[in-house]
Amino acid sequence: MTLKLYNTLSRQKEEFKPLAPPQVKMYVCGITPYDETHLGHARAYVTFDVIRRYLEASGFEVYYVQNITDIDDKIIQKAKVKNQKYNEVAEEYIDSYNKVMKDLNVKDADAYPRATAHIPEMISWIESLIENNNAYVIDGDVYFSVDKFYDYGKLSKRESKDMQAGARIAIDERKKNALDFALWKKAKEGEPFWESPWGNGRPGWHIECSVMSTKFLGEQFDIHGGGLDLIFPHHENEIAQTEAKTGKVPWVKYWIHNGFVTINQQKMSKSLGNFFTLKDIFNTYHPMVVRFFLLLTHYRSPVNYSDQELNNAQEAYSRIGKFIARLDFMLEKSSENAPVVELEDLDEDILGYKNRFRAAMDDDFNTAGALAAIFEMIHFFNKAIQRGEVERECLEEMKNSVLELCGILGLEIKPVIYILPEPATSVVSSQNVELIVKEEKETIEELIMERERARKTKEFSRADQIRDQLKEKGIILEDTPYGTKWSRL
Repeated sequence: MTLKLYNTLSRQKEEFKPLAPPQVKMYVCGITPYDETHLGHARAYVTFDVIRRYLEASGFEVYYVQNITDIDDKIIQKAKVKNQKYNEVAEEYIDSYNKVMKDLNVKDADAYPRATAHIPEMISWIESLIENNNAYVIDGDVYFSVDKFYDYGKLSKRESKDMQAGARIAIDERKKNALDFALWKKAKEGEPFWESPWGNGRPGWHIECSVMSTKFLGEQFDIHGGGLDLIFPHHENEIAQTEAKTGKVPWVKYWIHNGFVTINQQKMSKSLGNFFTLKDIFNTYHPMVVRFFLLLTHYRSPVNYSDQELNNAQEAYSRIGKFIARLDFMLEKSSENAPVVELEDLDEDILGYKNRFRAAMDDDFNTAGALAAIFEMIHFFNKAIQRGEVERECLEEMKNSVLELCGILGLEIKPVIYILPEPATSVVSSQNVELIVKEEKETIEELIMERERARKTKEFSRADQIRDQLKEKGIILEDTPYGTKWSRL
């Protein structure tokens, strides 16, 4: 099956044909580091991490760039509140962002260009736009003239009157058109600034992405990504100023946008008091559970966050971990006896499930369908195991197949049991794994061995007593052809 993705520019699914295969150049709008990283960030960057991973798994060589807007009104305001320098605020939240992205297993970008490191290039761009009559200067401010760009609105598909109604553009009667946007902003008293031909000031928001993306990826590249809220005005303005300067059309071949996050069916918003940082969420749920939860919904659809939804995701995610733990147990206990189920008996079926996974991902990166294929594979494997003893090579292929597909989605499958040097604490609930101290593990295994001896000597009442004793401690026993396996409730 051929990979198809939904292109916001054409409003339809298109066959993916990069400009210079196997290379794929990809740019995603990054953070403005003025506060802690939140669930909306996770939705965006997990989405594009999965897209990148799948392209790489499909044989493409992806060069991924993600900018950092490290100078902005919100950063300046936060610096005043915290009595810090603007760059100190930016560094604090960039560090925090990097940590939570690592927890979510989001791969590092190949480049993280920062706005403040590319001011000279932005000034040069703006000079070119002025020379080409695409921009004008008013009292130290520079604006892009949308009337000079005939294709303005082609990404958002909005009429001019609709753009003006929804753009939240500050009233400025000096502008020739209400939609004209700032390329350079005159410095205000007490704010950081850079020198320019138009006086002291700093760049507008939109110009940085045009400058840095073309610097790192060239005047035309394959994929530009971001949230739905960036289509207008940010991405619309990026297209206008870039194509006006370079004359290269289209600047970007494929535009990909992820959907919003809602909290209990309401839009996530600080004003509504339903705003969750990832640090807060990770106090209750393991980051891999959060990643898994996000992948249960197609990236273009809204994803609804609630405790119930996260609990459901936690339960489903743990099923994969328990299956891998079951295979590990069987591999440890497997004997050299003649197997009932051999690898060649399952080869064709395994390939079928992998093809279902790829068919889902080829259909506009349908992670929900891909996860369904993984669970169907696990269900099939469990039925095969129930038929009798399985050869070691077959067990290994089962494990590798599940981990391979999970890996393409960036899902790390955590072990069911960790051995800790200290007694288990409340971290049990937050990590979604079973935390067992070494001494407790040894006690459990001694009781299991005693139960095995009781069963062999037909002391069934004692065997049942041990099973009940362990159950009271939250330990469930499973008798298999490979021996007795135990796990937490």
